[in-house]
This record gives sequence, C-alpha cells and structure tokens, in this order.
Amino acid sequence: MRWMLLFVLCLGPGTFETADAEDKQRPNVLFIAVDDLNAWVTHLGRNPQAKTPNIDRLAKMGTTFSRAYCAVPACNPARAALMTGQRPWTTGCYMNGDPWKKYTTEGFGLSNQFKQAGYHVAGAGKIYHSQTYHPSEWSEYMDPKSYSLDGPRVQKYEGYHEPLPHDLKDDDLGDWHVVNWCIEQLQQKHDKPLFLACGLYKPHLPFAVPRKYYDLFPRDQIKLPPHREDDLSDIPPAGVKMANPNGDHAKFLKSGRWKDAIQSYLATCAYTDMNIGRLMDGLRNSSHADNTIIVLWGDHGWSFGEKSHWRKFALWEEPTRAPLIWVAPGVTKAGTVCERPIDFMTIYPTLCELADIEIPQHVEGRSAVSLLRDPSAAWNDPAITTHGYKNHAVRTQTHRYIRYADGSEELYDHRNDPYEWTNLASEPESATVIQKLRAHLPTRNAKPAQQKRTK
Repeated sequence: MRWMLLFVLCLGPGTFETADAEDKQRPNVLFIAVDDLNAWVTHLGRNPQAKTPNIDRLAKMGTTFSRAYCAVPACNPARAALMTGQRPWTTGCYMNGDPWKKYTTEGFGLSNQFKQAGYHVAGAGKIYHSQTYHPSEWSEYMDPKSYSLDGPRVQKYEGYHEPLPHDLKDDDLGDWHVVNWCIEQLQQKHDKPLFLACGLYKPHLPFAVPRKYYDLFPRDQIKLPPHREDDLSDIPPAGVKMANPNGDHAKFLKSGRWKDAIQSYLATCAYTDMNIGRLMDGLRNSSHADNTIIVLWGDHGWSFGEKSHWRKFALWEEPTRAPLIWVAPGVTKAGTVCERPIDFMTIYPTLCELADIEIPQHVEGRSAVSLLRDPSAAWNDPAITTHGYKNHAVRTQTHRYIRYADGSEELYDHRNDPYEWTNLASEPESATVIQKLRAHLPTRNAKPAQQKRTK
C-alpha cells in the first residue's frame, strides 16, 4: 500500500498539471442574448435606416446567418426553448403566460451542461424570461436587483405610444451595468474555462434611451417599412386574430406616432449596439480574446405595422426573424454569410460540439457546425417557429408555410415576395409545395395549460 501511495503521489502533480493545461486550451464562450432585436441591423439590410456598427463589426469577424429564426415569437417560451434545447410542442411552454420553470426540467439548461463539463458559468441580465434562473445551473449570476432595467421613472409606453419626457444617461439603464459586470468577468483570472452569458434587455419596451441616440435618426427622415394597407385581405381568420389590427396599429393610425415609434426603436437599437461594442472591446482587451467562441442572437423579431401587426406574437417574417452571428476560432471564416434557413434550436448543440461537450439526449435541435465551417454546405432542415398550440411556421430558403390550429394555411414565395404580401395557399399549383412543407410539422403537440394566458 505504501508503494502504491508513493506511486500516486508521484503521478498526481503531473496529471493535474496536464488537466489544467487542457482546461486552459478549451474554448471560452461569450453568449450574447439581445431582447426584441429584429433583423433591423445594418449588415442584414432589412431596414437601411439602421445604424449598428458594432454588431456589424462582430459579423465581419465570423459568420452571420441571413435567414435565422426564433423557435417562438415571444420572450418567455423562446428563451425556454433555446436554453433547454426542447421545442414548445414538447414542453407545452407556448406563451409568455406559461411560467417556464413549470414546463422545463431543472438541469436541462445549456449553462448547466457547460458547468457539468468543468466550466465556470457566469450570467448577467436577461437570459431566461424576467431574469429568472435555476441557481443550480450557474456558478454565479449578477443580482438583477442591483440595477434598474429602464431608468428612473420611465414608463412602459414612453417612446412608443407616448413621448419620452426624460433625459437619460447611458448608465441609467440596466444594460450598462450588465456589460460592466461581464467585462469584469473577462478581466478576472479563472481556474476553469469561462462560459459567460450576457443578456441585454434593450431594445425591449420602453424604447427609452438617452437623446443622443434619437439624434442619429431625425424624425423627419424616418421611413415606414414596406407594407400594404390591404395585406390582411387574403389571411385566414386565425392569422388576422394574431395580427390584431385593432390593437397597436389602430392606435398608431389615430395618434400619428408610427414614425415616432420607429425612430425610438432605431435609437434603442443604437444604444444596445453601443453596449455590444463595449463588451467586444472588453473581450479584445482580455486574456481570452484569442480563445473565445462568440454567439450573438436576438430572441425573436418585431413587427412595425407590416400586416397591420406590431410587436412579436405572430408567425410571419418580421416577428420571427432575428440576427444570429457566430465567431468560432479555427472554425468560422471572417466576413462570411450563410443563407441557409436556420432556427435557434441549433444554438445549444452547436455550442456543445464546438466545445467538445456531449450533446444531451433531450436536445431536439441539430448542430450547425457544418455550416460554420462551410456556409454553403448542404442543409435540408427548415427553420420552424411555433406560436401557441398547433400554430407553426416552416421557413425554407424559398418559402414560408404557416398552418394554424384550425387547419387554415398561408404560403409565401420569398423568391418573388420578400415581404409576404400574397398568400398562395389556395392556389392549385401550391399543393405540391404545401405537402412537402407540411411534412416538417410535429406529429405530437403537448397540450397547453388550462389557465388563462396573457401576453
């Protein structure tokens, strides 16, 4: 026994040093989640008025997906799906009114997978809905009570339905402090590889930021997005109900604040872009700069009057499309663009594969590492978005197909109709395409909760 103990003691230090060296070579992860950020970033070209130089700088560092879509067009279920790797039709977490912790399994979270693999897992801001989380799945998390999300006395609809009466400073908003905390994490020495999740709350309502960002977008130069006043004329009742034309849209037509809301959103995106620039500079000036995987995603899109619809909560292009950018050292090539349709259920397995971590069996998405290596590689999976029980959209490189719970349908050909103005579902020649796209819909849908849901 004495000789065995001496043998172990002799081997031990060298063994541990080797393990430490391996840990230092394992890639760090900077995981950037942006709330309510739609495709209005400069490099995607969806809105030429957008000014997002830092997000564009990040895109030039790696691979951006020009057709990236959320799993659910609502904050709570979108984040629950992405972070747990399970679709809403599996968990039953469909709407913002479904408390995500009641529908998901503790321990399934992406952060926990990295924690169990030996990472120091730190988080700040909005990663899950309402900045809630399972403490067991994180090494540490910034106290959300240590800052104000929106700034002093700011009300929800200021900058949207109402004028903004406040003169705010950059550090009045919570995102400034979240980024500061994340930069501090990057500056610290960790004895483990780092998984750092930075959840930015803006441009979520209220669209209220310092006035210098509004000055970038003079109100008299604001242009409305491409739209048609009769765009709901060929939409089935289930779609019209989602559009809710008598809600926000009717208010904006009456108040004349349509351009004001767009100005406010563009300004709020510019504020967020500034914070992303600060975060990127913090990474660049840290010891982690050359060995960090970066992924940036917006949790879903946002509508600004297209189809007489506002906010998220619908299955068309605007409320479902959002930025997705990857920078993976040794894998992605700078300034590349992937045009394959992809949804955010790919993020969990892609991060695991890049970090050489086992992908759990419960994860339903497919890794997109092949597209990071070669953006033109074959990819036969469509992007699928779900909003409510049995309401799904299937997005391919050429089409969007929507099927509602009552069986009604929409079909758009993006080759000729990039703004989805003409529903082709009733055309006889669409039958073959619809049959092919319908095959991607889930055959089993978890029953929704019985309690009343609210947005």
